[in-house]
Amino acid sequence: MNGVRERLASRAFSAVAVVIAVLWTTPTLGLLLSSFRPEHEIKTTGWWTVTGSPRFTLDNYREVLSGGGNGPGRLAEHFVNSVVITLPSVLFPLVLALLAAYALAFIDFRGRDALVVGIFALQAVPLQMALVPLLKLLSQGWLFLPAWNLEGPARFGHLWFAHTAFALPFAVFLLHNSLAGLPRELIEAARVDGASHGTLLLRIVLPLSRPALVTFAVIQFIWVWNDLLVALTLSGGTPGTAPMPVALANLAGTYGNEWQRLTAAAFVAAFVPLLVFFLLRRHFARGLLAGSVKG
Repeated sequence: MNGVRERLASRAFSAVAVVIAVLWTTPTLGLLLSSFRPEHEIKTTGWWTVTGSPRFTLDNYREVLSGGGNGPGRLAEHFVNSVVITLPSVLFPLVLALLAAYALAFIDFRGRDALVVGIFALQAVPLQMALVPLLKLLSQGWLFLPAWNLEGPARFGHLWFAHTAFALPFAVFLLHNSLAGLPRELIEAARVDGASHGTLLLRIVLPLSRPALVTFAVIQFIWVWNDLLVALTLSGGTPGTAPMPVALANLAGTYGNEWQRLTAAAFVAAFVPLLVFFLLRRHFARGLLAGSVKG
């Protein structure tokens, strides 16, 4: 193990890591620079020529955010839709999964192990396979469940329900692994002192499982923010409910040669997930290893 660590810390591996990082971030840098370039220059020269005679403008962002110029734009409205869709779609499965993971980790009941295996197996179900039955359930109902028949902004409920349902198996699996790795002595000592399940969950389990919670929140946030399939199927595609990915798909299909708008719109959509990841990256790395090492 020490030999592997020494090799990974060598200058050769460090140089390789730097090269990979540069190659990985170069397209993002090109996208950022192109989003500020005038229309004529972005269509006639590459972004790497910007060092020769740099000319930048904010017109591209004004057009895509407010709908100015000759294109549809108005991404600001879709940006708000994405926020309204994403935040509840992260909080709902996070809360439900934490409660379920706590029960599976610290409460003994019949069939608990089988339930854990079943939750793990649900991760193998493709989203595409469940989307059509879910759409039928929401539009037509099933057995004793009535159809939702939601219209306008109320259709956000369809998206919250779908993203919560699709995220729960992975969320419960991740949080269960994290909670199962907590010191049993700490939990038993709190129980001896008379702590209830609510006290254990809020004062002991919740602070100790913060890295796993942040990890799932980041993964779910990026997934929902960038989702096109579920949003296109359940949002209705109207400007009042469609999120950013739907607007970007429409913009690319209708104005595919408007590169200056596409680059600005793409960076607007990518900015928020990048910001969330960089702000929470410390907890994210710790949460990925939750439950992998005990003792």
